[in-house]
Amino acid sequence: MLVFIFRRLVQAVVVMLTVAFIAFMLFQYVGDPVTNLLGQDATPQQRDQLRRDLGLDQPFPVQFAAFVGNAVQGEFGLSLRQGRKVSSLIVERFPATLELAVAAAVIALLVGVPMGVYAALRRGTFLSQALMTFSLLGVSLPTFLIGILLILVFAVNLKVLPSFGRGEVVSLGVWTTGFLTVDGLKHLVLPAVTLSIYQLTLIMRLVRSEMLEVLRADYIKFARARGLPTRVVYFGHALKNTLVPVITITGLQLGGLIAFAIITETVFQWPGMGLLFIQAVQFADIPVMAAYLCLVALIFVLINLMVDLLYFAVDPRLRIERSGSAH
Repeated sequence: MLVFIFRRLVQAVVVMLTVAFIAFMLFQYVGDPVTNLLGQDATPQQRDQLRRDLGLDQPFPVQFAAFVGNAVQGEFGLSLRQGRKVSSLIVERFPATLELAVAAAVIALLVGVPMGVYAALRRGTFLSQALMTFSLLGVSLPTFLIGILLILVFAVNLKVLPSFGRGEVVSLGVWTTGFLTVDGLKHLVLPAVTLSIYQLTLIMRLVRSEMLEVLRADYIKFARARGLPTRVVYFGHALKNTLVPVITITGLQLGGLIAFAIITETVFQWPGMGLLFIQAVQFADIPVMAAYLCLVALIFVLINLMVDLLYFAVDPRLRIERSGSAH
């Protein structure tokens, strides 16, 4: 177990260094930070002085080492667009994105798993076929179109839910949340549902296919032959083994929800990191773009590590294989 964790940590470090190198290259080849900060009218002396202050006159390896050292401390310099520390911008925007991603993941799990189980156990029924048709639509329709349709129906026509913004939030120190206010929850509904549709249908189709495969296994036939109740066979044996690949997909999708909430945040003007990244791209705000890339990579690395560890808790076969290979 310890060897497994150590290997994963080494892989995580390699991945983070690779992403840091890619993010650092943005400073080298995407615009000139000196020009962006001082403008076109700056004198050569001012440019040289700022270049020395930023460390841009140092050799490439020294600059990269300084970049990695600052990144480890959570420092990425000043935003070229807002003139504020990037770390403070991330701290302000990250709660909104995490709140949206967690709400979407909860919706996808609570709805997708039961729908997938029903579609597997009740194959051929009208409702099962309707669920599969819905899953095809959810996978095929682009996120921005789903968001616009939801805004048209629930915000414009029915006027029951707000169409943009985060609503009223409560500050808990440096953290802000809309979970504790009615207005915040109302503003969260449409973007969370929009972001969850693709993940929901993906989980549903995965659970259905895995459930059908598990139900054909020999140990399920043996459990039925022993006279175990159908509910125990389905939910005590089949569903538990079905959830092993679902854990992987759900973990990766949580990272994907955080990383790719850009479209949803843009459609609903949700004040999260995705909207901040879009604004940074439009302005070529390199420090913000680099910080976003490193933070998203860190989230994926941590989630992958947790998913690998959950495998040991859910699937005993992995523990047996590891112990056997160690001996």
